[in-house]
Amino acid sequence: MNGYVQVYTGDGKGKTTAALGLALRAAGAGLRVYIAQFVKGMAYSEHRALERFSDLITVKLFGREGFIHDQPGPLDRDAAQFGLEEVRKVLSSGDYHVVILDEANIAAHFKLISVDDLLGLMDARPPDVELVITGRRAHPAVVQRADLVTEMLEIKHYYHEGVQARRGIEN
Repeated sequence: MNGYVQVYTGDGKGKTTAALGLALRAAGAGLRVYIAQFVKGMAYSEHRALERFSDLITVKLFGREGFIHDQPGPLDRDAAQFGLEEVRKVLSSGDYHVVILDEANIAAHFKLISVDDLLGLMDARPPDVELVITGRRAHPAVVQRADLVTEMLEIKHYYHEGVQARRGIEN
C-alpha cells in the first residue's frame, strides 16, 4: 500500500477526532498505528478506549499536564524534543503502517519543534507509511508538502457560550 501525508488543521473542532477515527479504521483493517501526542500530557477519554486496541494502536504523550497559555517553558520543549526523537525511531522501525503526530503543528508554532523537523519527518516517511499531522496553525511549508490537507473551520461553537469541555465529547 502506498502511504501519503495528511494534514488536519484549522480553528474548528475535530482535528484529533478525525485522526483517531483514521486510527480506528486502520486498526480495524489490521494495520499497526502509532500516535504521538505533542503538547498533551494528560490522559483523555480516548486513551481508555484505545487501550482496548493496544495490540494495534500505540499512544504516547509528549507534553506536560495542562495547557500552554502563554510561552512554553523548557519542560515543554524537552517533552516535544523527546517525542520528536521517538517519532524518528518509529518511522524508521518498519513496525507501523500509520503514524499520527497529534498537535505537531501547534508544537511547531510554539517552536517546541521546528518546521524543518516536521518537514524532515515528512521526507523520512517510508513510502508505505501513512503520516498524519494535526493541529492548528499548520505552517505553509507543511501544507505545501502534504498530499492531503483538511482545514477544520469553526462556524459556531458552544464554548463561546461558556460550555466547558465535556467528558467523553471534548476530553
